[in-house]
Amino acid sequence: MSWDGHWHGYGWVGGAESYFKESTRRPGTAGDLHTQEFLASRVPPMMTGHWLMRRAQTTAEHTWTDVAQAIDWLWRRYDQTPPLARTDGGTAYVDVDARIDYALDALPRGVDVTWGYWTGRSMLASHSVVACVNRFHPQIPCPLEPSSMRSPDVAQLATAPGGGS
Repeated sequence: MSWDGHWHGYGWVGGAESYFKESTRRPGTAGDLHTQEFLASRVPPMMTGHWLMRRAQTTAEHTWTDVAQAIDWLWRRYDQTPPLARTDGGTAYVDVDARIDYALDALPRGVDVTWGYWTGRSMLASHSVVACVNRFHPQIPCPLEPSSMRSPDVAQLATAPGGGS
């Protein structure tokens, strides 16, 4: 299975009440009030490819053409908002190494990856890397112009002391 594209990253941490309100997580028909609410919502959509419909929420700092940078973003978000630790010392979720292995396999094939879990603050975390053009929603256009697609990590390296040329 071949795929040629790039990825957009979307992160959200919030309460269960917002997350479980499915009406704001599904688009309606074009132009209706329900769809306008969906497009304005920050809560993760029911289908990851629908993130691409929320054009105002896509920024160049969350767009990559290098899968390693997309996975690094996922790992950093995971590290900033780690999953809930069980009181008995057991593992509540798949460990981060297994998550990274899966992302390394799935993303280059154009498959979206979401790391979702409960945090220690009784909040839900959802961090998604969405393939664009999306394999499952090819009719949704890219939310960014090609000229705006760049990785901030590369740009920051070029302007960092001792970085770039």
